[in-house]
Amino acid sequence: MTRREFAHWARQPVQVIVGLVFPVMMLVMFGYLIGGGRGVKGDYIDFLVPGMLALTMAFGLEATMIAVTQDLNKGVIDRFRSMPMTNGAVLVGRSAADMFQSAVGLAVMVGVAYALGWRAHGTFGSFLGAVGLLLLFRFAMLWIGIQLAMVAGKPEMVQAVQILVWPVSFLSNAFAVPEAMPDWLGTVVEWNPMSHTATAVRDLFGSPGGEPGHVWAAIVWPLALLAVFFPLAVRRFGRLSR
Repeated sequence: MTRREFAHWARQPVQVIVGLVFPVMMLVMFGYLIGGGRGVKGDYIDFLVPGMLALTMAFGLEATMIAVTQDLNKGVIDRFRSMPMTNGAVLVGRSAADMFQSAVGLAVMVGVAYALGWRAHGTFGSFLGAVGLLLLFRFAMLWIGIQLAMVAGKPEMVQAVQILVWPVSFLSNAFAVPEAMPDWLGTVVEWNPMSHTATAVRDLFGSPGGEPGHVWAAIVWPLALLAVFFPLAVRRFGRLSR
């Protein structure tokens, strides 16, 4: 199933390239066009890059959601149903391929960040830990996207469901610190799972805005989301396959 997704990418390289370029454009836009970062202590690029990396892990679910809904509507699932495989194999293959693309996209973003002058100031082990937290968050988001895709049911409904991801992404500390926001908004931002990941990654990178206590929260939140959405997605897929 994972090789099948790679074959799709080989036939549709533009979609893959757009997915890699979009977060780079966001990084450059917020870093140089908009800039700012009220309340940020230290260099804004050092603060922004970890937040943008976390934001990149939340974005890009549309391609996953469209692929799942297309399989559901084109009769592909019926052919898979006749094969000796578990219900979760199709979804796990999809998520494995998307995790590979996410790792490539993360590497591209880190390379661009280094070209813009950003540097990770922690140890190599801390760097790997930060990458691990980012990919864990991405894995949880993928399964949320898979579940939402099956709820949407049709590719044309994906855009409407995708809008739900934007509030979660932008109501975070990716671009500014909660202390610089109104009290009620800062509270919402602090409870956002993506904020915990961004703060923990900043700490491991040695960037401004990092707090050590958020590392455990950055682990527990994605695992909790996975514990909810992984079985929901597999269960719903099993019902759709009958």
